[in-house]
Amino acid sequence: MKKINCIVLFALFCYSVFAQAEKLVYHDIVTDSAGNILPWYSNETGKAWDHAINLVWNFWDTMRADINGIPYYMNHQVWKPGVNDARGIGGDQISMALSSWQLLYGYSGNERIKENMKFMSDYYLGHGFSPPNVAWPDIPFPYNTLIYSGSYDGDMIIGRNYTQPDKAGSFGLELLHLYKMTTGEHYPNITDDEYLAAAVKIANTLAKHTKEGDENNSPLPFKVNAYTGQTGILKNNSGEKQTTVYSSYTTNWAPALELFLELQQMKTGKTELYKQAADKIIRWMKRYPLQNNKWGPFFEDVPGWSDTQINAITFAQFMMNHPDLFPGWKTEVKKIFDWVYLKMANREWKKYAVIVINEQTAYLQPGNSHTARQAAAELQYMNMTGEELNYNNAIRQLNWATYMVDHDGKNYYPTNDVWLTDGYGDYVRHFLYAMAAAPETAPRDQEHILSTSSVIQEVCYAPLPEKYYGGDLENIDRDKVAVFYKTFDKSGIEKVRLSKKPSAVLFDRRPAAELNKLSGEGFTWKPFTNGGLLTIKRQNNKGVIIIK
Repeated sequence: MKKINCIVLFALFCYSVFAQAEKLVYHDIVTDSAGNILPWYSNETGKAWDHAINLVWNFWDTMRADINGIPYYMNHQVWKPGVNDARGIGGDQISMALSSWQLLYGYSGNERIKENMKFMSDYYLGHGFSPPNVAWPDIPFPYNTLIYSGSYDGDMIIGRNYTQPDKAGSFGLELLHLYKMTTGEHYPNITDDEYLAAAVKIANTLAKHTKEGDENNSPLPFKVNAYTGQTGILKNNSGEKQTTVYSSYTTNWAPALELFLELQQMKTGKTELYKQAADKIIRWMKRYPLQNNKWGPFFEDVPGWSDTQINAITFAQFMMNHPDLFPGWKTEVKKIFDWVYLKMANREWKKYAVIVINEQTAYLQPGNSHTARQAAAELQYMNMTGEELNYNNAIRQLNWATYMVDHDGKNYYPTNDVWLTDGYGDYVRHFLYAMAAAPETAPRDQEHILSTSSVIQEVCYAPLPEKYYGGDLENIDRDKVAVFYKTFDKSGIEKVRLSKKPSAVLFDRRPAAELNKLSGEGFTWKPFTNGGLLTIKRQNNKGVIIIK
């Protein structure tokens, strides 16, 4: 009798435990002993995050070709099984993918990633730019108004010939980074110099049209007719009504600013014009958005006004990346964080000790990419200032965001579809930014470049393939190499997560000493419980070999 009672009690216990398990999109929520959310795949954050971003990449890489012969993601913004979605691509879809893949290439060394970047860029350069003799020449259109045309020629809502200057800035920046990744290499379809030339033309057009701006008009408009120069007019999604409210305002200028600054640093293009334009935008950002939190629209499919988290946090990240331009950045960034939580905090999963982030004021729905972005930005702030803020919530935000990824790599927006923007290009990069800011969270039994102040041109992790016999590694014992990489710039800083402390570091095949405080060159090692962080500082070297 006692045995039967024990069996019954055990069964009731199991039922009560499993009956209470809550499903979040694709997976049952996993918690620690205190009830705090953990990733679904593994209790180890780095292992789980790495698994999620690799699933996402593999889904993108193997996505079916569409009926016009090009990959599905070049035609549509939402993935659907079987029947194609009726919409074209998202406004920043390709730029977001390029942004994430550049980071993912350095992190993984997967050469298919670089090839995918070249394909997307080559195709867009051949099928999506305004002519050179119009009001806004040589900039990309964000949408394919005829879905299967294979061409990009307008805006999703207000139609053909309209473009979005902020998205042009994003694409220009990614083309510049792709140039830095591939310069010196040669390909049959397009040379690396064309990436640079296209980036310069985009910068020229944007800089030429940059004005001072005011409370209701940003220095560049949100939507503009590339042929006539007329600012777009907001419409509702049905297209049946039209207002006299112009699409003249957005604050998504961090990518364009980065483009202007990098070209100035390279002394390429119309550098004085870029400086003037950047100064105008920064003055305007300081005078208006940083004072009134009027962050404005980002997404092209919203019928009216909306303040968006992506604009606010992306600019917060820009300030942290350029603190010299913002003397009060610490206070200003925290104010942006506070505004986001005031306007867009979502407490639906607070019982799992995590507050996630809604997308925008016009669509208060929790977002996988938006929550991950918030976490990455806060971790960067904590890393730079030493302030703790809410480290645990940031980690749990990223844990929460893993639940959107299915076993096959589908990444479902929590309330609405598999978006090829939020679930792919605007997802992977935030996990990589987060691991760069908090290296202790990266996979502890793997080797990964987490960040660079330059651009990674080539990287290979052990075991090295046959092609690395000779050449850059001539007379180097290939079996002893843990990581080999080359960068665009001769000077820079890389952070590399290693499973074990290296026995040596070579700069352009020469043994590098531990950090020389006078010259600032060398390396430091910070041990963790498992492995540690290697910080490399180069002064006049492009190639680095890390020896096991």
